[in-house]
Amino acid sequence: MRPRIRYCATPAGRVAYSTAGAGPALLCDSGWITDLRGQLELLSFGSFIEGLAERFTVIRYDKPGCGLSDRDGLDLSFDGQVAAALAVADAVGAGRFRMFGASQGSQLAATIAARHPDRVEALVLYGMCASGRDLAPAEVRKSVVALVRAHWGLGLKALAGAFVTDPTAEDLDGFARFQRVSASADVAARLLEVYYDTDVRALLPAIRARTAVLHREADKGTRFELGREVAALIPGATLIPLPGSSHLFYHGDWAAVLDAALGFLCEPASPGPRLTGRELEVAGLVAQGLTNQAIASRLSVAPRTAEAHVENIRRKLQVRSRAQIAAWATEHRLRP
Repeated sequence: MRPRIRYCATPAGRVAYSTAGAGPALLCDSGWITDLRGQLELLSFGSFIEGLAERFTVIRYDKPGCGLSDRDGLDLSFDGQVAAALAVADAVGAGRFRMFGASQGSQLAATIAARHPDRVEALVLYGMCASGRDLAPAEVRKSVVALVRAHWGLGLKALAGAFVTDPTAEDLDGFARFQRVSASADVAARLLEVYYDTDVRALLPAIRARTAVLHREADKGTRFELGREVAALIPGATLIPLPGSSHLFYHGDWAAVLDAALGFLCEPASPGPRLTGRELEVAGLVAQGLTNQAIASRLSVAPRTAEAHVENIRRKLQVRSRAQIAAWATEHRLRP
């Protein structure tokens, strides 16, 4: 896949963008730093984008200060990044669009959905936290920023290990190349500081778009509990727990992330509660009187995965108790 690069003016500086595929518009923000060309060669990123492009017109762009976008005199603030993303959507003529956001890009996607409900049709948030300060204690955040400033582009295992489990020498080389072309050390450090200082908790309840929150259960970069908080704050959101520990959606079992994203993004909007097949199964087990622990054992999943399914069902049905879930399942004659 060779991206065709175009440019558009944004309040944050001139930004490079590209499109791939055909179908409904899907605006993507892959997170912290970007490079339209280099990321396609990083792990399974290119394969992931190709999978999305089979169903959508995938819109990617380089953040201000990154990749092929302008590098000087930029607004790297969070609001500047939001404005840049919207300018790219305008440039391609996408009045309404779906969004896929990962990590820091999820905060940006959620903010656009909350502030511009008329533009976002559906939203997939991967590996998200509502507040960057929850990622690590203050002293750790400060040391990571200092490490980025001092050793950017060296492929340090300490940096790569924050995103993938036990990075290989090849992984380290790939990360080092990506770092060198994606951004300068100062820009990378500043964007990381912005991420750490961003808190979107107050915006999440305003989201009206259909939303799925994808989160790996052992995510090394962003704890699963932080993703669960995001799902709880967005009205009607679906939390989809995924196995694995890599924070990068295009590493590890990336195909499972792609399948979950496509499965949700391709669903038609429904005026009533729409439970997934697994959620229907769990609702039936709740009606049988099984506890979350017993449901987890029956389905061979982690207890917190069972808990997440029950919480999704409760929110979708807009009920407060397991008894109400059981009553709904009985009324609909669900049998696991």
